[in-house]
Amino acid sequence: GVSMRVLLPGYPRVMSGLTGGHEIYWFEDLFGGEARLIAGRANGLDAIAIDAPHLYDRPGNPYLGPDGKDWPDNWRRFAALSFAGYEISRGIVEGYRPEVLHCHDWQAGLVPAYVRFNPGSTARTIVTVHNIAFQGVFGWDVFNGLKLDYEAARTGSIEYFGNLSYLKAGLLLADEVTTVSPTYAHEIRTAAYGMGLEGLLQSRAYSVMGILNGIDANEWNPGTDPALAQTYGASTIFNRAANKAAVEQRFGLEPGEGPIFCVVSRLTTQKGLDMLPGLIDMLVAHGGRLAVLGSGDAAIENGFAGAALRHPGKVGVHIGYDEGRSHLMQGGADAILIPSRFEPCGLTQLYGLRYG
Repeated sequence: GVSMRVLLPGYPRVMSGLTGGHEIYWFEDLFGGEARLIAGRANGLDAIAIDAPHLYDRPGNPYLGPDGKDWPDNWRRFAALSFAGYEISRGIVEGYRPEVLHCHDWQAGLVPAYVRFNPGSTARTIVTVHNIAFQGVFGWDVFNGLKLDYEAARTGSIEYFGNLSYLKAGLLLADEVTTVSPTYAHEIRTAAYGMGLEGLLQSRAYSVMGILNGIDANEWNPGTDPALAQTYGASTIFNRAANKAAVEQRFGLEPGEGPIFCVVSRLTTQKGLDMLPGLIDMLVAHGGRLAVLGSGDAAIENGFAGAALRHPGKVGVHIGYDEGRSHLMQGGADAILIPSRFEPCGLTQLYGLRYG
């Protein structure tokens, strides 16, 4: 009984994946250029894309350029996302005025600030924290470009250790805060895992709730998964052998009896993957093989690439993300390496349980 639409930036893949798209609003100037709100369908969801080529039509991933560094105008790109959500809640789209704005991570963290300090919106706000380590911190020099009432600065609602933080604003001003597991909701209120925001969250403890993440058990189903070389179930686990052979082929690994360890992850220190390249020589010496799928810190990527050069046929690396390949690795590898320093929830672990 809930009518829901997803608002998201008009990245190239978003715009190409939108069906039945039609313009529902036009901005003469959305943070530096013209923009349109395009409503359509994407993956079975009602979606509104922000068609703003000056902000989102560029190569790289949503946050990083081809050089692996943050886009220098990320402050503007995601302020625009938050501002568009706020504007929609004011009723700029004829016949549509959402009552609740559900904001994810720092990229939408300014939404509660716009609702609180700018006029015209009566929407309630929820902020969901997927990983509190990412906080959207920028210098004060960007404040005048945010289209945000000065009261947000005067009250300290956006200030963060001498800078400003989109996530801090969201956590402080949202009506409710959720995160991706009950355990993580407790952890982020401690100094060990709060990343400097634990005091704020302790003061709002009554509004912080953990709701456990889940996976789509139909999409991630080894009995029907089209990405596998051979489907299987609990009673036909021996069929995984065909998938192991397929992993060997896809990653250029020599066939063998030894175990295949896999990594499907962002290659970051939070995930603990800076520790793994130094252990690969020992892993291979003991008869293991390694398949890596992911991208992230350049130094970690280079560490895995170097290991693949040292151990051809024993180590295979694919930098980037490939949904089908990740399914195959779950269905064919013998073990997943997850040395995370902390995990808000851990979907990879749930996939691993699903695939035996």
